Amino acid sequence: QLRFVPPLQKFLVKDADVAISISCEPNPKRLTNIDPEKIRTYRASKKEIMEIFLRRTAERKLRWVVLPYPINDQAQEAAMSLEEYEDFVFSGCLLDKKDPVTEWKKIHQHQEKICEFLNRVNKIHILGEDTDLLLSVKDRKWINCSGKLNMPDGEVYTGPVENSANGTVRFTYPGIVAGREVEDITLTFKDGKVVKATAVEGDELLQQMLKIEGADRIGEVAIGTNYGITQFTKNMLFDEKMGGTIHMALGASIPESGGLNKSAIHWDIVKDMKKEGEIYADNKLFYKNGKFLIKEMVL
Repeated sequence: QLRFVPPLQKFLVKDADVAISISCEPNPKRLTNIDPEKIRTYRASKKEIMEIFLRRTAERKLRWVVLPYPINDQAQEAAMSLEEYEDFVFSGCLLDKKDPVTEWKKIHQHQEKICEFLNRVNKIHILGEDTDLLLSVKDRKWINCSGKLNMPDGEVYTGPVENSANGTVRFTYPGIVAGREVEDITLTFKDGKVVKATAVEGDELLQQMLKIEGADRIGEVAIGTNYGITQFTKNMLFDEKMGGTIHMALGASIPESGGLNKSAIHWDIVKDMKKEGEIYADNKLFYKNGKFLIKEMVL
C-alpha cells in the first residue's frame, strides 16, 4: 500500500500537456506521527513518477505551474493571521505592485545577468556559520527562475557536478518532509556524497531520507533573490526563494541544468546567508551577507 502510485498521478506526468497545481495544504501536520521508515518507503516509491516528470518538463512536453492559495492552516504554520498571510502571499508574488508582469520581467532581466556570470564559472565556494563547502559547476547551466513555473519565484539554480561536493554545510532553517520539521541539519560531503549527517531534531527522519537512492548527493544549489519574502513560513514554495538565502536539494537534479543525479526525492533545505555568508566564484567574492556585490547583479 505504501508503494501504491495512484493512476491519476501517473496520468498527470505521462499524458497531461499542462499541469496547474494550487498549493493549499489543509493539514500540514497529518503525517507527524508516522514512522520515518514508512515515510521513506512511500517517498522512494515515487522514483518513476519523478523521473518521468523531470524528463517531460525538460522536453517541454509537460508545461506546469505551482501557485499558492492562502488558507488558515498555512497562515498558522507561518505564525500569521490569515490577513497577514494573504498580504505576505501577495507581496511575494509581486501582486501588490501596479504592474506585476512588468516587475517580473525586470527580475528576469536582472537574474539573467547573474546567470550569465555564473555560467562562466567552474567552482563555487560557500562559506558561513559552520559552513565551508566546495562545489564544481563546470559546464553546468544556471537557470533563471522568474515567475514562469513557480509563483512566487525568484532564484537562480544549477545542478553541481555529482562527485564534486566536499566540505560541510549547516542549514539555518528546518528541512520539511511530509509536514515534519528536521531541525538544525549539518551535512558533510566527500567526493559528492554525504558521509556524515546530523540533526538536532528529527534525526531519525533525516537518516531515513538519506537511504533513498540518490538522496545522499546534491541535486541542486540555488540562490534566493526574492526580497519580498521576508520570513521562513515552512512552505518551500516561498522559503526557497527568500532573498539573502541559499538552498540545496538532496536528490534529483533538474535536467535543464545539466545535472545528472536521479532520485525519488528533491528535498530543498534553506540556509540564511545574511550573517557571515559568502560565496566565491572561481575564488572571486561575488556574494556577501545576503547581497550580490558585482554591480551588474544588483537590482
